[in-house]
Amino acid sequence: MENYYKLFSLLMLCFTIAPSASSQTCKPVDLLASQTPWIQVREMTIGCWTAFIRDDNVEVHILNLHISPGAMFSVNASLARPMHLILTTDSKDTKGIHVAISANENVNFSVTNSSLVFHSSQPIHRKDLPTNYTELVRWATEAFGGVTSFTTVHNPKGIIFTGREGTKLPISTSCKLEIEDPTLKHFVTLEFELKQLKSCSTQPEEGAEELHIVNIPESSSVRYVSVNVITDKMIGLFLRGPKGTSWAIHNTQHTKFGSNNEIELTGMSNHKIPPSVVTSSDIAEEVQRKALEYFKSSSITSYLEIQPVGSTITLVLGHKDDVKDPQFTSTDQVLTTPSHPEPLLLMQLYTSPDYSSPLDPNTKVQSDKRIYAEISGQTLGMIVLTIKVINCSVHSKGSSPVVRDMPFRPEACSATVCPNTSRVSFSLEQLQDLASTNWDLECSVKLCFSEKCGDGGRVKRNLEVTQTYIQPPRPCIDFGLSAVLGIAFGGFLIGVLLIGALWLIKIRTGYPTGLDISSTAANLSGCPCSLTKQQPVHTNPSPSENSSANASIGSTQSTPTSSMA
Repeated sequence: MENYYKLFSLLMLCFTIAPSASSQTCKPVDLLASQTPWIQVREMTIGCWTAFIRDDNVEVHILNLHISPGAMFSVNASLARPMHLILTTDSKDTKGIHVAISANENVNFSVTNSSLVFHSSQPIHRKDLPTNYTELVRWATEAFGGVTSFTTVHNPKGIIFTGREGTKLPISTSCKLEIEDPTLKHFVTLEFELKQLKSCSTQPEEGAEELHIVNIPESSSVRYVSVNVITDKMIGLFLRGPKGTSWAIHNTQHTKFGSNNEIELTGMSNHKIPPSVVTSSDIAEEVQRKALEYFKSSSITSYLEIQPVGSTITLVLGHKDDVKDPQFTSTDQVLTTPSHPEPLLLMQLYTSPDYSSPLDPNTKVQSDKRIYAEISGQTLGMIVLTIKVINCSVHSKGSSPVVRDMPFRPEACSATVCPNTSRVSFSLEQLQDLASTNWDLECSVKLCFSEKCGDGGRVKRNLEVTQTYIQPPRPCIDFGLSAVLGIAFGGFLIGVLLIGALWLIKIRTGYPTGLDISSTAANLSGCPCSLTKQQPVHTNPSPSENSSANASIGSTQSTPTSSMA
């Protein structure tokens, strides 16, 4: 009976788990691009945007149209500023395509000579326009003096010129064609919907981390996807695409990500991360389960599956309440350069080997010292990166820059103490003899995931160096044994000669008591006075002294007499 009870409990547990497991995924349905609550899809196209405007205040705009046969769209230029509008298409089959145009009298139309049907009250000038983009820009520059904008649009429903000035800062009048987001051009509003878009979403649990999935099917022509994350919450982002798809992610500081493709992280410099997931299936349920398994999550916030016409798209990730449409952004905000996201790698300098004394950027370091550098990186989602320093150099600042390679020495640090960090040290001795004191220390690094490494870019830090002047030591003469013996023998000869000279002087002068050492020393020292205290000399001797003196004189005087006798 007990076994039956256990079997019954196990079956009930299975029935309980099954619905919860199925509720982890969601079934995507066909939606318009404007109906996706979490991710906005914008197609990236070829174009340019300059500050060119003619002397008569007339702008020149080119619309490059990619249109499906039988389509119909409108161009509304009623509020447009004075301009030359050039409409061209490289679509091979233009039969049955109708374009409804409404414009004011200050708009001049030049259109490609094709089977497009135009419905307009304004005169339409058909011309044989070049089909090559570069040649078309060159033709417009020669015909009208320059190009204000070049915009490529796929299957539009409507094109509306807002009447706002079409120029863009910074000031440049040269149209350089490159990949762009056409929706950022504030002087025109593009109305179009992307086809073949499937999406589904669930209400995230209270306090749960959001998980967003983007799936590009194998049959898609997309090969480059730019993802701009606009959120202050930490989210998980799972990106799946065909082999060869590249993903560029902006604002990665709040994002954990996984992908079966290469990911490029934008910031201080470009950093490429190799694939972290292996999956080849583009089936929605399998992709969702792979994402849940990778992030160890229990629910999906949003799932997006898209097959756009072009090969490049931009995804703006964030709830619609938090993401503002750039078409309704003020002119000042459009012309202002956006702030850069937090750099991926940072380098901090230290003055001590224990890395406890950070070096202030304004502090000058003696050139005979050693500095210690710590290069650290952000934690990129669930990917653990290893930072490898490849080479380092210093660049002087000034009109004549000097570049010197900087040999470095790796400093040991365990992964638990230094996660996502690499430590090295440098000697500044080779900067001792250089005139410059202001340097940029720059290191090239690689980011490694597992056994695969990719270019991590370069990290740079300013360094102030002051010269250390060391007084050279006095030269020390090294005497050999023969030199020492020679000096000793020379000293011996000098001593012998001096003694012989003194003996000769004694014989010649006949001095009976020898040399007066004290007087000789006084004379040799060059001192006018003897260091010995002298007794004063009395001019008037006492009577006793006089009598003794007379007696001695008398005796002295008598000596020669007696001797003569």
